[in-house]
Amino acid sequence: MTLIRWTPAAPRTLSDVRNEMDRLFDSFLSTRSLPSTFGTIAPPVDIEETPEAFVLTADLPGADPKQIKVTLTNGVLTLRGERRVAKSATEGALHRTERASGSFERSFTLGTPVRADQIKATYRDGVLEVRIPKADEAREREIEVQVG
Repeated sequence: MTLIRWTPAAPRTLSDVRNEMDRLFDSFLSTRSLPSTFGTIAPPVDIEETPEAFVLTADLPGADPKQIKVTLTNGVLTLRGERRVAKSATEGALHRTERASGSFERSFTLGTPVRADQIKATYRDGVLEVRIPKADEAREREIEVQVG
């Protein structure tokens, strides 16, 4: 085990503290194999807003597109699915398992009216893209100021 010097009085950033916690957990877990059901699968998601739409991009490597469900209920967009990792066919010892498998679910509240009937979801190369068009009343409009 490696000792890491820590001085509590030194000014620290949140990033420094997080890096030290990551190192602590890595050193603790490095000699153990994690079961594939360890923790909850929460795929990373980016949400971009354009004047016309929201574009949600989620990393779902290894997910079967037939198992991915996208729903919109009362302004809440939900992604559900399952990711399975194939078991290794080798007979060697497994030293580390980091590719989690299992069910996932992420929900996002859309605070803007959208066109639910025009939402499009595409899955390509392990990435899910959901394009959510905004309703006309939610789009930003420039209003001309008249001099009177």
